[in-house]
Amino acid sequence: MMHWIILPVILPAMLAPILGFVMRHDISLARVASIAGTATLVAIAVGLTMLASDGETHVYRLGDWPAPFGIVLVLDRLSAMMVMLTSLLALVVLIHAVVTGWDARGRHFHALFQFQLMGICGAFLTGDVFNLFVFFEVLLIASYGLMIHAGGRERMQAGLQYVVMNLAGSTLFLFALGTLYASTGTLNIADLAAKVPTIPADEAALVRVAAILLMVVFAVKAALFPVQFWLPATYANAPAPVAALFAIMTKVGAYAIIRVHTLAFGPGTPGTDGLAASWLFPAAIVTIAVGAFGVLGAKRLMPLIAFSIVGSMGTLLVAVAAFSPTAMTAALYYMLHSTFAAAGLFLMADLVVSRRNGDLLRTQAPTIQNGLFAALFFGAAIAMAGMPPLSGFLGKLLILDSLRDPGTIAWAWTAILAGSLLTIVGFARAGSTLFWKSTSVPVASAESEVTDMPEPASQPATAMEIAPTMAAIALLIGLSVFAGPVSNYLEGTSAQLFDRAGYISAVLGPEGEG
Repeated sequence: MMHWIILPVILPAMLAPILGFVMRHDISLARVASIAGTATLVAIAVGLTMLASDGETHVYRLGDWPAPFGIVLVLDRLSAMMVMLTSLLALVVLIHAVVTGWDARGRHFHALFQFQLMGICGAFLTGDVFNLFVFFEVLLIASYGLMIHAGGRERMQAGLQYVVMNLAGSTLFLFALGTLYASTGTLNIADLAAKVPTIPADEAALVRVAAILLMVVFAVKAALFPVQFWLPATYANAPAPVAALFAIMTKVGAYAIIRVHTLAFGPGTPGTDGLAASWLFPAAIVTIAVGAFGVLGAKRLMPLIAFSIVGSMGTLLVAVAAFSPTAMTAALYYMLHSTFAAAGLFLMADLVVSRRNGDLLRTQAPTIQNGLFAALFFGAAIAMAGMPPLSGFLGKLLILDSLRDPGTIAWAWTAILAGSLLTIVGFARAGSTLFWKSTSVPVASAESEVTDMPEPASQPATAMEIAPTMAAIALLIGLSVFAGPVSNYLEGTSAQLFDRAGYISAVLGPEGEG
């Protein structure tokens, strides 16, 4: 077996307790170990991406037990891409947290950070729906600890809402798993992909119930309407580096929808054909509207960015709802883009908010390095809104081009284009207020207290503090410059995703296809 496949899970799982128990009293040592571990994870992700680039599906059988009886990790082009995306984002965010001192404002930041990476990478690599639930719980525990890092009343309230919502989702997840196991006798994704299509449509009622319950659970993670309301408060009140890392969290939900509802319940399955799309498409359309109007009406910078993430998830899932190779290619490209765009916005916002009296969108004295911060803001905002020449424009163009079905083209194009316009207006209003209309208006201390932010910094941002934001924007530029090669890779990824027989054969062996 290829033991490298399990390293993205094992490495942070082993490093986290060392950081939490051995290095917790030495922040400098913890920083070095955490950054070194995350950089090593990037190197491993590069190797796994190269391994998967040949189009072969690689399987790691824990305990050498064959599927579906044992736990398996599955590496294909999609899972390798998501691990790569996670590791790059984590390294950028971790460097920002270290150089700005966010990691020292609470306890066990680095240990929780590594546990978070373990859960995310495990969710992307697992080949079993039950173990997807297990990794979701690892994510929940670690993300709650990171969410309330550095304390504060608003942060604790938002964290409580986040936990309650996700615990409700976990309960539904268990109901879905029980229903699915009762109707199919398995929770292995490849085995489900082999068995569910053999169930006649008139006998698949329980399978349909399980599919819808799983869709609701994954929708909670992806912040899809009507269960998106937890995200704005959570992301807006989380520490900025944590909010930037959480940019990948919604993608875990989107990935689960793509993986499970394409392989197990996807096109051509008698009992569930078209079921996911019939629910996913209208929910995604409304999600775009919620995000766009949220951006337009936001009165604070952090909620504005959070609502832009809601809108971007709607755009992503509109493409996913088509469940076609062409639309999926566009969705995957937009997934890469939106992750780095959201992270860049949150990292930039941290630099700005820490030098202002809170994140209220109102005129006040110009901040230190006002011009530089304005350039960073508008660069990231252009990307998130989908304006040329950055990757957001290319991603939305690919999505629009892939959604030409007469029954959906009017709704999809109207929602995406109108949502983009409202998002542009919202970001333009916020940017002009923050950077172009700045005056010497005195700041009321009462208004700054609600943000749980420290006192404004009087020193300009150093090159190392600016570098992570610049790196996120540079990755967006790279996605634009190398859009051709990236799209070619994603076309192969989408084709492999829809090759149900190939996935089943790789995980279960040739006899599993029968």
